[in-house]
Amino acid sequence: MTIADNIQRVQETIAAACDRAGRDPSAVTLLAVSKTHPAEMVLQAVDAGLQHFGENRVEEAQDKIPAVNARSSLPVTWHMVGHIQSRKARDIPGLFQVVHSVDRLKLATKLSQLMADADEPLDVLLEVNVSGEASKSGLMAAGWSTDADVRSAVWQEVEQIAGLPGLRVRGLMTMAPIVTDMEATRPVFANLAALRAALVDSLGFALPDLSMGMTDDYPVAVEEGATIVRVGRAIFGPRE
Repeated sequence: MTIADNIQRVQETIAAACDRAGRDPSAVTLLAVSKTHPAEMVLQAVDAGLQHFGENRVEEAQDKIPAVNARSSLPVTWHMVGHIQSRKARDIPGLFQVVHSVDRLKLATKLSQLMADADEPLDVLLEVNVSGEASKSGLMAAGWSTDADVRSAVWQEVEQIAGLPGLRVRGLMTMAPIVTDMEATRPVFANLAALRAALVDSLGFALPDLSMGMTDDYPVAVEEGATIVRVGRAIFGPRE
């Protein structure tokens, strides 16, 4: 199977999930996660019609993104999907147009400061840990619907980040636990969608995007309202 074949198969799977959920497939952005894969493979995906690509390491992106941009015949939007160390934050605005992994106020404040003189704000999504897994990064939101203290802490942090200049908060992102049956991820995705709805209802500003779902579980994520799915292995094959 070629990369183009893989992309078609993923798009067909997204369309089928949308049909089951009564959604328009155009409401779901396929984000091809290209980490560890060379620029040549990214360019094949561009030729197949993809425009959105995700990287998770600044060091790798610093070489790959300029190489792809210089050779691509179409505009490419780059998304940072990995954990960002504070000392690497300074490199983000020059490489990425969207950041999915804003997982703490300190990082958001740093990015805001770096965007002080920019003409356009940086699009960001807030990474949220709704599963409660200790290994996961993100704003700690496990139990937000029943624990008043957790709810208050999440609401306060979201409001603070949303008020920072130079950033445009587009929505929420989460990572589901690794499971053998994708159905086991459904409660996590449904929980994030419910959290987004509650935040919008009480804070009064739009959070249009839900970034959730990867190769092993993206059909379920789409059924639960994902607007961005982060798919790597199903497009590019195993990591190099």
